[in-house]
Amino acid sequence: MASVATYLNFMGNTEEAFTFYKEVFGTEFQGPFMRMGDGPAAPGAPALTEAEQRMIMHIELPILGGHVLMGTDMLESMGHQLRVGNNTTLSLMTDTREETERLYGLLSQGATDCAPLSDMPWGYWGVCLDRFSIRWMFNGPAA
Repeated sequence: MASVATYLNFMGNTEEAFTFYKEVFGTEFQGPFMRMGDGPAAPGAPALTEAEQRMIMHIELPILGGHVLMGTDMLESMGHQLRVGNNTTLSLMTDTREETERLYGLLSQGATDCAPLSDMPWGYWGVCLDRFSIRWMFNGPAA
């Protein structure tokens, strides 16, 4: 079923932030934390330090009305920099690749800071900062 979540980026303190949000909303994490060291290294990417391996790759916390906050740590070693425009993203989880492509095609018109739709281990993924400076993430089903 299609859904929308808010995706938050942090510079190394995702776990601290989400522990705080868990206390505020009185809810429980959805699934286990995924740490950077849990997944395979990206081809050609630099090796992660021990500290970076402990950082959060993905975390989910339901808050109000079925809405879910998701989060990740950005990595300085990969050149990531946290700034307004990449710290908060609306994450669209679609039911079909066609719907993913339709939404990406429309929202990426005049957009900047785009990662084109690509097959990833978890599905069909892309991102763009639209012409109004709103960041959108697209997650469609795998082929």
